[in-house]
Amino acid sequence: MLGIGDDAAIIAPPPGSHLLVTTDLLVEDMDFRRAYFDPRDIGHKAVAASLSDIAAMGGRPRWVLLSIGVPQKDWEQPGFVSCLYSGAEQLARQHGATVIGGDVSRTPKQIVVDSIVIGEAAPGRAVVRSGARPGDQIFVTGSLGGAAAGLRVFEHAATLPGEAAHAFPQRFLQLRARQRTPTPRVECGALLGERGLATAMIDTSDGLSSDLAHLCRESGVGALVNAASVPVNPHVRRVPAARGTFSLALKADALQLALHGGEDYELLFTVAPSNIPRLPKKLNGVPLTRIGEIRELGRGVKLLREGCEEDLTPSGFEHFRRAD
Repeated sequence: MLGIGDDAAIIAPPPGSHLLVTTDLLVEDMDFRRAYFDPRDIGHKAVAASLSDIAAMGGRPRWVLLSIGVPQKDWEQPGFVSCLYSGAEQLARQHGATVIGGDVSRTPKQIVVDSIVIGEAAPGRAVVRSGARPGDQIFVTGSLGGAAAGLRVFEHAATLPGEAAHAFPQRFLQLRARQRTPTPRVECGALLGERGLATAMIDTSDGLSSDLAHLCRESGVGALVNAASVPVNPHVRRVPAARGTFSLALKADALQLALHGGEDYELLFTVAPSNIPRLPKKLNGVPLTRIGEIRELGRGVKLLREGCEEDLTPSGFEHFRRAD
């Protein structure tokens, strides 16, 4: 009803809807690196993280609040702040949300971005992490490992001299885009919630191994993931075993990147056996891949690889992981 301009925005919640509220904090050199991101990318990624959370709840995003802290030199750089907000606003609009406010402050050295997204879901249709039951099938949208591989591409390019840093094949550029400008699966999440298909859901912001562990812990269950079924990003799969340590390392680590690399912002969800016939192969053009099954808690979270079960230890990103 009233957007930016006053001390507060005014919104009228849709009648009969439940509101979903989420927030994400991005800190320079921890969640993104200035050398790899332009201002528009920073705004995009900040909002993408929060949009993905709303998607993981089976909701639809409606309103965005974006607060930023920037050093003096960035504030004085022509277009820096406006480009950052432009990246955020463009992505929000693509998914039916409006930026309705926020705040700006000065920081000593690093950029800090706080993104708050408010969404909505019909009563009883929000999908939580605690609904998985033994026998449910585990699915994931899209592909995994692309964002983590993209970070490796950036890191490797930083070690190369001159023009060599830009001489990557096209598929490497697409991996870098997965890191800089991820696509939150908003429509997929909303449809899974609205159609009552998902029993539990989470996004893969921290990595499949960590986020599956979160879901299993909240649901009080175990799980078995089939390594052969994990949809590794095809551009990671097709890295040639040519000369150069980067290509060889990336090819060898493809499954590890898919299992443990975060920031893909795909959706990891479970479906009751009775609803499997209702689940399409694609939602909004995005493939859905069955990767395993929910089991009893006592059986743990396992990875089936070449006929043998092994522990699937959470190894994704943690802000406060101990050095040991």
